[in-house]
Amino acid sequence: MSARFQDKVAIVTGASRGIGLGIAQRLVDEGARVLLTARGEDALTEAVDQLGGPDKAIYAAGKGDSADHQDEAIAQATEAFGPVDILVNNTGINPVYGPLIEMEDRAITKLFDVNVLSTMQWTRKVYEASMKERGGSIVNLSSVAAVRQPNMIGFYGATKSMITHITKQYAMELGPDIRVNAIAPAVVKTKFAEKLYEEGEEKVAASYPLKRLGVPEDIAALAAFLLSDEASWITGELIVADGGVTLGGGA
Repeated sequence: MSARFQDKVAIVTGASRGIGLGIAQRLVDEGARVLLTARGEDALTEAVDQLGGPDKAIYAAGKGDSADHQDEAIAQATEAFGPVDILVNNTGINPVYGPLIEMEDRAITKLFDVNVLSTMQWTRKVYEASMKERGGSIVNLSSVAAVRQPNMIGFYGATKSMITHITKQYAMELGPDIRVNAIAPAVVKTKFAEKLYEEGEEKVAASYPLKRLGVPEDIAALAAFLLSDEASWITGELIVADGGVTLGGGA
């Protein structure tokens, strides 16, 4: 493993498990020190242990869309490790499944607050705290639901479409010292996505040209590249990581 992130400080939101933890693991493996955020303190404690303990990773428990939590997490990362160089906006929810026309206002508001508004809040606050002066790199997690019409998770897809647009806007505004990119995964084997393959992993993967679902390490490898200096001429891009499924119209 290389040391592309030696002496770098990162915040990864929604990182107690799944894609967020996979990205945090890759960053730590390549030399970064990372603050993880999520709601569940027990899961975060386990995640920090997995990453090697407080010399390499710490956590801040709280709601991703809480302004107080955001402020506390950034201050905690800065105090423990130094100014933040890397931000991964991974926090996202999808609490509803069904036709868009039947969605209640309360669910719409919550999805927007967590998936979109919190991404903008974290970005603005990290920018003001460190990246405005030092530069840095940001990766936002979008979804293939943003590039096609997803069945029964339509507003989730709409929020991820906004993430794509916001990523491009930030890339225009924050260059040249800050790069901002997004990743759009298809189904990755995580607790968050398990409803999408509960009918059988092989059955769902059959529509993928690569004949398998994603794993967190697939997304982590791509995120690490985009966050590293090796991607120094890439900004404002949405990279689809989907095992080829969108080539042929599969689920």
